Amino acid sequence: MNTGQGASLAGFLPFSSSSLWNTDISSAPVDPNSATIISNFVGSVNVHPDFGTDPTYGIPYIVVNGSQALVNIDFGAYGDESDPGPMPVPANGPVEGGASSTGDRHVLVLDNGNCFLYELYNSTPNSDGSWTADSTAVWDLLGSGNAQRPYSWTSADAAGLPIFPGLVRYDEVAAGKIQHAFRFTLPQTSTAFTPPASHDAATSSDPSAPPMGMRLRLKSSYDISGFDANMQVILTAMQHYGLILADNGSALYVTGASDSRWGSDLDSLKTVPASAFEVVLMNPVYTNSTAPTGAAPTISGFTATPSSVSSGGNVTLAWSTSNATYQIVSPGVGAVRGTSVTVNPTATTTYTLYSTNQYGRTTSTVTVTVP
Repeated sequence: MNTGQGASLAGFLPFSSSSLWNTDISSAPVDPNSATIISNFVGSVNVHPDFGTDPTYGIPYIVVNGSQALVNIDFGAYGDESDPGPMPVPANGPVEGGASSTGDRHVLVLDNGNCFLYELYNSTPNSDGSWTADSTAVWDLLGSGNAQRPYSWTSADAAGLPIFPGLVRYDEVAAGKIQHAFRFTLPQTSTAFTPPASHDAATSSDPSAPPMGMRLRLKSSYDISGFDANMQVILTAMQHYGLILADNGSALYVTGASDSRWGSDLDSLKTVPASAFEVVLMNPVYTNSTAPTGAAPTISGFTATPSSVSSGGNVTLAWSTSNATYQIVSPGVGAVRGTSVTVNPTATTTYTLYSTNQYGRTTSTVTVTVP
């Protein structure tokens, strides 16, 4: 991955080929309620590309290198379902809608040295370089299988999903091929979710309303030959990977990243009607009460060697865990792989290991004394 705001990923595809984001669903069966959902909850609208050349329109992202300074994150509304810092969020990290926006204020940061994705919701930079956010989530971009939050947990997105993998990005369009689904919104959603979503944010009491995670697919019979080459790349992805319902919002708004290279051809997407889409079979569909349950990760050991050290001395934190999807050490370390890390505390510090999987989170602490 290159570095910078809106940087090209140079062909890198987040998550494994088995991720539901990256699964070709062109031959998947149609949901039996497809026609009703399209008629009643998508409506007589056309696709709306929720991005363009305006830098305040769409969701921006930035790619940093592995030496980007880690900063603390102060939590707001959803701290109990958030991943703790520190995170490599630059003080000038691009905020959705611009620095003074009053919207969702997402911040998306990809670390190309360690291949983690950091996403913040309703985020604001602080004068000391730290950030305040209502919700944060860390995603292992090298993770196998279907990356997800614990069932019933939110993320920086209402559906508990990562945002970045669902963006329409110019670098992929220019490369001539997109191999993942896109993020989209609808105004009415139910108290349910279907994978890869893990959370609902219901705006309707109607049980037939769409669950978060519902996938639309552009029908194979829809003729895209009249669109220019760049738009055919986007529409082909809609036929093969579809659109995943990720948040409440305007009907059939498809999210992308702003880029000065988008052309007027983007407007041609606005001619594609909702009737050109179908709902892919939703199975399973969960509510908070019916979501799968299981064991959170097991931490069988978390140690510090030595446990007492002079200021700035080397300490090895080591852990043994099982069934963890990803792990974070806080303070000072952040998202980690492997089974150990070296820290250099300058004062007595209690470190916490957070081990998380789809069923929950387990923590363990160890204190290093600095006399």
